[in-house]
Amino acid sequence: MKKLLFLLVLVGALSCKYKPQAIEEKIEEDVAFLADDKLQGRQTGTKGEIEAANYIAERFEAIGLEQKGTEKFLQPFSFKPKTDPHKEVEFTTNADSTITGNNVIGFINNNAKTTVVIGAHYDHLGFGGEGSLYREKDKAVHNGADDNASGVAVMLNLASRLKIKNDTAQIKDKNNYLFMAFSGEEMGLLGSNYFSKNPTIDAKSINYMINMDMVGRMKADSILAVYGTGTSPIFKQTLKSNNDKFKLVENESGVGPSDHTSFYLIDIPVLHFFTGQHEDYHKPGDDAEKLNYGGMKLISNYIFNIISDLDDNGKLAFRTTKNESEETPRFKVGLGVVPDYLFDGEGMRIDGTREETPACEAGLQKGDVVIKLGDSTVNDMMSYMRALSVFEQGDEASITVKRGEETIETKVKF
Repeated sequence: MKKLLFLLVLVGALSCKYKPQAIEEKIEEDVAFLADDKLQGRQTGTKGEIEAANYIAERFEAIGLEQKGTEKFLQPFSFKPKTDPHKEVEFTTNADSTITGNNVIGFINNNAKTTVVIGAHYDHLGFGGEGSLYREKDKAVHNGADDNASGVAVMLNLASRLKIKNDTAQIKDKNNYLFMAFSGEEMGLLGSNYFSKNPTIDAKSINYMINMDMVGRMKADSILAVYGTGTSPIFKQTLKSNNDKFKLVENESGVGPSDHTSFYLIDIPVLHFFTGQHEDYHKPGDDAEKLNYGGMKLISNYIFNIISDLDDNGKLAFRTTKNESEETPRFKVGLGVVPDYLFDGEGMRIDGTREETPACEAGLQKGDVVIKLGDSTVNDMMSYMRALSVFEQGDEASITVKRGEETIETKVKF
């Protein structure tokens, strides 16, 4: 608490450029730029993504970060698009049939032995294509305000705050900070994968990594998902002791569909923050005006406090975790719903339904909680996927859902 009071006094004495209010206002401004139609969805290798990379580099420069890419703030990487989804992407210097993305990397040098990596991906789906859940025939810009302009904006906010803290403190933090905006995430974690194989600092000096992917849609119940909590023994207690705002949903695994995975796989402890999927996920409707900016500021405060708390703990111990994705059942059909991944009650709550799908035809609605599918009881997301895995296209199954206090039984045809 004394540290915090001291910091507040110092920050208050700074110029207008560095007042906390000025920093917070940049969150909305950063999202507005990155999610603007003019950037055409920031697909990797496009003009819009290059504009986004240059904007982030300019923000790093204004904040006062050191350049830590291979070309100033940028770390370009070229790759051949995959033709076989089961093979790893091929990074190459051959200019034929390649796409080039750019990681954007800035650094706060506290002359410490260890470095904390704070990252978020800035690419998105362009006009849709593979990965889009938009089913209309017209082309539309997928702006990705939540996915993942939100994570980049919070990352930039943290960069500003940590720079001020270490510029004004009599004693600097015991970690350096490396800020990374990753490219190629939507194509398979390509930017973070490339960095893990071609780090611009000594990879052994990396203490831990914090990732923010889709942190812009916090709901009224203030649920915040944190993944990777089992990758270091200290994480769970640190998350708990600094939390007075959120209902945390914790997942121990260091493996997941975002850039923290690339760091976990080189034995670095990771924490990944996420406010949940929604009906606009991978659709043109993921726009800036739909974000919860107050929630994003609370998440930035929370992560800042976690980083400050961990600063006195030296190099964190790394621990391997069970890869839950390896246990995920394979299935040939789907209901056509957006699951609420943050729901911690009994069953699988539907966060949205898609048109012309089995769920829509069966009359299922947002907020329904699936408690039985076929002969299987649904207790959670994993049991829902196991229940779904036994069906094939053309099958019909009974389904039971809770809608408020009402229990509804109906049929669904896959």
